Amino acid sequence: MRLILGSGSPRRLELLAVLGIRPDDVRPPDIDETPARGELPRPYCERMAREKALAVAAAPDELVLSADTTVALGRRIMGKPRDAGEAAEFLHALSGRRHRVVTALAVRRGEALRARSVVSSVKFKRLSDVEVNGYLATGDWQDKAGGYSIQGPAGAFIPWMEGSHSAIVGLPLAETAALLSSFGYPVWSTS
Repeated sequence: MRLILGSGSPRRLELLAVLGIRPDDVRPPDIDETPARGELPRPYCERMAREKALAVAAAPDELVLSADTTVALGRRIMGKPRDAGEAAEFLHALSGRRHRVVTALAVRRGEALRARSVVSSVKFKRLSDVEVNGYLATGDWQDKAGGYSIQGPAGAFIPWMEGSHSAIVGLPLAETAALLSSFGYPVWSTS
């Protein structure tokens, strides 16, 4: 069975490698990721993961794994910032507060699709302008939901988190292994 990663995220490739999994191919889907009017973060993230899995062209014997991660401050969806100004806005909004990180994943083989989502909580310390500007200068905010990554320099801003660290990075390992196994993918095969 061939595994197709329906994501261009290098972080997801790294997380799969933790499980000893190397996808047979990487096919990032091209879909509109605009939230629907009034859409809440978790349903939005779950919809994105399903739509990504469905948008990837795959043969009947290929297993497609897609995921989506979003940062939620209350009902507000904080996707990938357009520019450094929006990243700064996100960081200032998150400063000194708790927020949720939602990661949804979907696995599809033919017409069968199974999905899961994981919600984790993260607390940012109060950020100074020096810290925000210093972080923005690293460029690490680019292509990251909420304008930060827990595994990068912004990890210094996070004194507390609850939930799945791998989900916050972009792919919950326990749920990924379970979903792949449910389709018969040999996650724990030694050969």
